Formats: sequence, structure tokens, C-alpha cells
Amino acid sequence: MDSALGPPEAMAEKRDELTPMMRQYHDLCARYDDALVLFQVGDFYETFCGAAERTARLLEVTLTSREDSTGEYPMTGIPVDNAESYIEELLEAGYRVAVADQIEEPGESPGVVERAVTRVITPGTLTEDELLASDDNNFVAALASADGAEPTLALALLDVSTGDFLATSSTSAEAIADEVSRFDPSEAVVGPDSSGDPLPDDCMVTPFDPDAFALERATETISEYFGEPDTLLAGDAEIRACGALLEYAEYARGGAESGTDEDADGTARNRLEYLTHLTRYDPREYLLLDAVALRSLELFEPRAVRAREDATLIGVLDETASALGGRALRDWLRRPLLEPDRIEARLDAVEELTGSVQTREHLHELLRDVYDLERLIGRISRERANARDLRSLRDTLAVVPEIRDWLADADCARLRELREELDPLADVRELIDDAVVSDPPIEITEGGIVAEGYDADLDDLRGTARDGKQWIDDLEANERERTGIDSLKVGYNSVHGYYIEVTNPNLDSVPEDYQRRQTLKNSERFVTPELKEREDEIVGAEERADELEYELFCEVRSAVADEVERVQALADALATVDALVSLATVAAQYDYCRPEITARSEEASDGLEIGIEGGRHPVVERTQESFVPNGAALSPDRRLAVITGPNMSGKSTYMRQVAQIVLLAQVGSFVPAESARISPVDRIFTRVGASDDIAGGRSTFMVEMDELATILREADERSLVLLDEVGRGTSTADGLAIAQAITEHLHDEVGATTLFATHHHPLTELADELPAAFTLHFEVEQREGEVVFHHEIAPGAATGSYGVEVATAAGVPEDVVERSRELVAENADEPEGGGLGPQADPQSRADEPRVPASTDGGCQGVPDDVASELRSLELAHLTPVEALTELDRLQRLLEE
Repeated sequence: MDSALGPPEAMAEKRDELTPMMRQYHDLCARYDDALVLFQVGDFYETFCGAAERTARLLEVTLTSREDSTGEYPMTGIPVDNAESYIEELLEAGYRVAVADQIEEPGESPGVVERAVTRVITPGTLTEDELLASDDNNFVAALASADGAEPTLALALLDVSTGDFLATSSTSAEAIADEVSRFDPSEAVVGPDSSGDPLPDDCMVTPFDPDAFALERATETISEYFGEPDTLLAGDAEIRACGALLEYAEYARGGAESGTDEDADGTARNRLEYLTHLTRYDPREYLLLDAVALRSLELFEPRAVRAREDATLIGVLDETASALGGRALRDWLRRPLLEPDRIEARLDAVEELTGSVQTREHLHELLRDVYDLERLIGRISRERANARDLRSLRDTLAVVPEIRDWLADADCARLRELREELDPLADVRELIDDAVVSDPPIEITEGGIVAEGYDADLDDLRGTARDGKQWIDDLEANERERTGIDSLKVGYNSVHGYYIEVTNPNLDSVPEDYQRRQTLKNSERFVTPELKEREDEIVGAEERADELEYELFCEVRSAVADEVERVQALADALATVDALVSLATVAAQYDYCRPEITARSEEASDGLEIGIEGGRHPVVERTQESFVPNGAALSPDRRLAVITGPNMSGKSTYMRQVAQIVLLAQVGSFVPAESARISPVDRIFTRVGASDDIAGGRSTFMVEMDELATILREADERSLVLLDEVGRGTSTADGLAIAQAITEHLHDEVGATTLFATHHHPLTELADELPAAFTLHFEVEQREGEVVFHHEIAPGAATGSYGVEVATAAGVPEDVVERSRELVAENADEPEGGGLGPQADPQSRADEPRVPASTDGGCQGVPDDVASELRSLELAHLTPVEALTELDRLQRLLEE
């Protein structure tokens, strides 16, 4: 076990003999044995024993020691005021951190100062702005299962910083894995019956109290927050996941705040009052995107290692002015819509904002003053907000009436609805205006935060302190006149209070009523009975004023927290307005058009229609000096396009371009095209680019086959499938066989709308044989031995792959290029079913078998028995994985 976790062994052996403070530390380590405990001692958070040695190395701070009657223990401390930067390093090292704060002031009670864990910080439960890496949601997930006719796996997702709480379930582990990929949680809580299989490698897996996953207890937990769970959730698995996740969030909040309750069994409960909504969704309500599609389409992260960070779809779409809008836009991209009515409602709003420049620009400027209300109200409800947070809320509320005014004349229904949802919360704004000064200090316990006139008792105390200070300000002049000592000074320090200071040469002139308080090298300090009385009045009034201010501030903060649902509803409306303004800004600035969304047929077999004129890749066109637009025409009777052309001609860009335009249309965005007519797509599958999983024991080819197996198993008539160079991870013959079998299966059995880029030119002949298939190619031109890419797509097949020419353009040494040309010429008459040289004629092979054969009836260089088995394979009736298995078996026969 990690020596930094759990109660230190050296202390455990002598627990009853430890000093009260060290016993506190030991017991907290025992209670939070899965976390590294930071234990407040004055101005520092200390760690001891193994935890001290570990943190000293990780944080590069000094290792010291602390001694008591039981021995000497290693100790390392970090400053309380700068703890977040150190905590971030501990989190990156894989630790959970339990922060144990002093919950009473020294001297308030006899004995040791009481300490308690006020928060457990993990990657998925961050609430501090300093620790949250971005404005995007930071989810913690929980997984739970339930038995039945079909075992169900449930996923619950919670952003502790904003209160967003989602749940879903499926009988398919792959479907839940897709949802995990979609939301990308930082941490996942699992119970005793969960293996955590759907979780990505970079997600922290946290085993949690098995009892929290018990159905009865989870039901009770959910009921306390949202009412009867059967009316909110679909089945026992979702109830177990949501209940356990709520308990984990309470655990992470700690047990020292005012909202802490206890269950009947004595378990500490710390309700999260700002969790007001639990949203159950069905993944099938949205366009499905698995991890492969998210990565291939570069929605949030660029695929290339050295690519610009903003070279993503969100990077070119995000012109939001607030963190709220940015999160909403990301969520729209994660979950594009399926229902045409919902899509059209967004498009109506984007169209109106695109056409009204003045409204759009004024709204954008106003939204710049909108703070992150979701995280603000979360901090307010958790009693971690300071006075500046309340003023930030007030400043946001101040712009809401102006935003409403700019939407007052909106024509489209969605913008009118949003205007009605923009509650100005005038009562909350007025309360904060009256109670909190306009520029408050950060600290809330040292006074100066409550406005003058808000509370009469506070004003009286301040008046007393102010009058006393004025008396003291006048005292120096009065005493100089009374004593004749011109150098006499009146001062104050925190140790001795107020004093009158007289230099040594003037001590003979000191009046008899002066009482010596302090002797210095060159002077003496005195106090008079009247000064002491005034000091008691001033200090007493100031202390009582500070205490009263804190009480009043807490009352105001609590009153604002009571309006959490109204604030959250306002935040949601502001986020939607901001996201719509962002989409309109991009549409206007980059000449996007409104897509036409066709009605969804009740019959899935009716297929899809994707008609695009002058389409552009939204990311590439922003990163390149020029971009060549291309259209797409896909329909139920023309749904499988075989695309050929050399590398660098634009095949992959074109396919992603089509998929991204479809996705943007279903987000409710305008699209980069002259015109677009789109049928809503249920799912986008991609098999684009080479990758491997060496750690998982899978080669590039095996990863490719796994992804293809998923596509062939799960795609249907309402899916859009992108395939790029399928089969290139194995021999030419094997690759061609697999590519052909996949093409036939997608056409004959699946019926998905498919874009298939390939160098296997015989597939172009196959496309001529399949009724719903057709060929496209990218135009190239050879000039003086060099290949020129036009990046224009055209009907028909390419006349060659131009691989040697591309190698020349890439700077391959001339002698290698020349040798390549010689080999191409030598092999021009003996193709193996792979790519063609620039002079080869694809029509010359139209009548050849799909597996090249020799003139003697056997495969060239292949024993007759293996050749016979190879010819007997019915490739059209094999799945890719089955084909791969057969080919592997035949290869082993050859080796034997």
C-alpha cells in the first residue's frame, strides 16, 4: 500500500499515547484512507510520516520533523494561502486530497483546536476555479448494473462545479462506452459489481462504498433530492448509479459545513442544495458519436500531434462571450439533435441573429459581462462564496434587462421563448446591492463587506469605532499642548494596542496620569486611563462589528442560495443565447448557409439524403490560404461512393467535410456551403487514419478490424459511414479481399450511406456492379514529371495512384524515386490487385477474378491446396473479422 495513504504505521502503534493534535491527524487519515490528508496547523497544511516524505519529493518542498512524547515524525508543510497550486500537482500525481481545516479559532475552547475534512478533492469533484482546467464541464461518473432479462448497465454523470446531473442506461456495454467517450469524465465511481470496462485509460477509477450502490439506500438518497426516483429514472441500474454518485459527491464535500446531517446509522451527510435537477436521457435521442468518431472528426482535439490547438470544430465555432455559452456549445456538439423541429427552432434563431448585425453585436458585448452563474451559485450554495462572488452575480443580473430589451422585437419563436426565460431576479440583485459594498475585500471575516445603511446595529458599532478613532486622532495634538512635548506621538500596534510615545530627553515632562506600557531604546510608551477606556470601546466595537458583518453576510448568502433554481434557469437561458449568437457570428463572418432539414421518415429503410453544393471543410478552410469547395450528392439509390485518387489529393478531407457539415446541420448551425439539404443522421461512424494500441496488444491492423467490426455490427440505413484505406494493414491481396467484402456488405446488408476512399482500384469496378454504388475521384495533373493536385472531386474512377510522384513531392531521394519508377514499369503487367501505376488502365482488368490467379489455375507462388481453399472462400458472405480469421489460417498453412 502507498505509504502516503491511510494512518501512518508509526502512529498507529502508539495511537492512544499521541498528543491530541497528532491523534486527530491519525484518525482523519484512518477515516479518509484513500486520500492524502492535508492537516491545517496555523498557516500551513502539514503532512506526516510517509505522506510527508512523498509530498516533499513530489512538491519539492523541505522535509522537516515534529517530535512529541511518542517519537519524532517526518513533516512537510505547504502554505494555506497558496495550497491550490500544490494540490494540483498532487492530483496530477494520481492522489485524492482530503483537506482538513481548523473549524474553530485557537482559544475558543479548551484543549486542541478542532479540525475536520471540509472537502475531498479528486479529478472529478473539483470546484475551485484555480484547479478547474477550463470552462468546460468536469464530470465525475458512476457505473452500476442490474440483472434482468437483459443485463443493464447504467451511467450517471455529475459536474460538481455546476450541478449538471445526467443519467442513462443500455443493455449494450458498447453504447455506454460511447456515452463515456462523449462526456469524457475525469473520474468514475464504481461499485463491487462493475469492472469499469467502458472507461478510458486516463479516467481515475474510484471504488466506493458498496452500500451506497444498494438499491434501497440509493432510492432513499435520490428521494431526498429529487423525489420518487421511479418517476425520473428508467430502472434499478440508473437508480443505483445516481444514488451512489450523490453519496460520493456528499463525501467529497466533507463533513464540517453547516449543512451536515446524519443518517440513522450515524453516517455523515452533507447535502448539496444546488443539485436541483436530474436529467434522464436516451442516447438514441441524439446523433451518436463514439470515441473513434469524436477523434476522427476532430470535434474537440486535433488528431495531429503538432496541430494548432484551435484546429478543431469547436475551435472554429466558439465565438461565445461567456463560460456558460462555451459549455452549452460544447454540449450541442457532443449531442447533435435528431428531431427536425428542434433543429429548425435553433436554425430560425441563428438565421434571425445572422441577419440582424446590430442585435447580434450588442448581445455579444452584453454577454461579455456575464459571469459563470452555474459555478457561482454552486459556490454560494456550498457556502464557499465570498462577497466578490455575490457582486459578480449582481453584475450579471444587471445586464439581463438590457439583453431582454434587445430580444424584445424578435420574430422567431425560440428567441421570444428565451426572452421570457431571462428572469432578471430583481429581488436578488436589490438584496446584494443593498447589503454588499461595490468593491469588497476577499476575506469575509475581517469586515468591510456590508454596505452602510443595511443594518442599524452594525452602523452603531461602526459609529462607535469611528468616533473613538477620531478622539484618538485628536489626542496627539491635545497631549502635545497639555505636556509641551512637541515630539509626542500617539500610535497603535496589534500587541500593545494604543499608546503615547515620549522620547527619553522628554521623560521629565510626562504627566503623573501617564502609565508606563513599554520601554524602548530611545523612548517610553505610555497609556492613560481614558486612552485605555477608549481603546476598549474601539476594539470591542470593531470586533463586534466584524462578527456581525460576517453573520449578516452569511444571511445574505443563504438568502441568495435559496434562489438556486431561478439562478440556474437564468444561467441556462443566457448560455443558450450566447451559443446561438456564436453560431450566428460564425455564419455571418465565414459565409455559411442555412441547411434545409428534410423530415425524418418513419421507415428507416427509406435511407438518407445528403445534398451539398460548394461544401467546405470548416476547420481546414480556416487554416489554409485557399480552399477548393466540393459538393456531395447522396441518396437512397446513390448511397455508397467509392472515392479514388492519390494521397494528398483531398479524399480524407472531403469525407470529414461531409460528416462535419451533416453534424453542424444537426447541431442547428449554418454550414460552410453554398447550399445543403440534409436528412438527420442517427449515427456517424469513421474508420479514418492509422493508429495502434500497443499497450493493449493490438496492432494497427487489428485496431482497424475492431473498428470495422463495430461499424458492420451497429450501422444501419440511417448511419453515415466514412472509410479510408480499409485493408492497408495487411498484404495487397488480403486487403483487397477485405475491402471488397466490406463494400458488398455495407451495400447489400447494412444499407448505410457510405463514403469509401481507397487505393484498391478494383473496387471501382465493383461499384459499377452494385446498384446504389458509384465512383468519385479527385482530379490531378502531371506537369513535367510532377503531380499537381486540383482538389476537385469528379465522377468516375482515378486513372492511377501517383504514389511515386507523391514520394517525389515529399522529398524522397532521387535514386529511390528512380528505382521505384523502374519497379512500377517492370510490374505494370503483373498487378496484384492493389493500386495502379499512373499508366495502368483499370478497365483492362474488368473481367479478372477478384483474387489474382496464375495461368496454371493456382494462385501465383501459392501451393495448390491453399490456392484451392482460397478460391473456395465466399468473401461476399464473410464479415471482415471472419475474413481476417480465414486469411490468418491460410497464412499459417503456407508457413507450415
